[in-house]
Amino acid sequence: MANPQFPAADFADIMGANAGFASSFQGSELTGTAAKGLAIVTCMDSRISPLAVVGMQSGDAKILRNAGARVTEDVLRTLVLATYLLGVNRILVMPHSDCRMAQSEEADIHATITEQFGVDTRSLEFRTVSDQRAALITDVTRIRSYPLLRKGVVVGGAIYNVSSGALEPLDC
Repeated sequence: MANPQFPAADFADIMGANAGFASSFQGSELTGTAAKGLAIVTCMDSRISPLAVVGMQSGDAKILRNAGARVTEDVLRTLVLATYLLGVNRILVMPHSDCRMAQSEEADIHATITEQFGVDTRSLEFRTVSDQRAALITDVTRIRSYPLLRKGVVVGGAIYNVSSGALEPLDC
């Protein structure tokens, strides 16, 4: 059985950084709603600071992240909650350049993990894309046509360039 105690030594840097953050914390007045009415669906890539990319701050937008910025069932579930209960009236789907999910085929990623780590991941769908623009159009269309999403929500798609910081809007 796993050790139920918090692994303090492994997270000492995180807890130390949090102590400094908490000592000057100024976000207690924020609510759970998206003050600017925006939700961003983007990749988990650590080169992306979604709020900074769109000139916003904590509390302004809801951020949904996963590998490849794909619109999954969980993303749709979260967007339904965000549009009805959390002030979201605009959704930006924002994949990015130089994305690992757009550089490999599904089978190749499974094979790499099996070869390097001995783990069979074929029961998972990683949702790789061979055509990032086509995938973005599909994902934007999926949100726009989702019957449970609040009516009147505006949905757009743009690819974030990790080299320049620029957003490239795409007609979807």
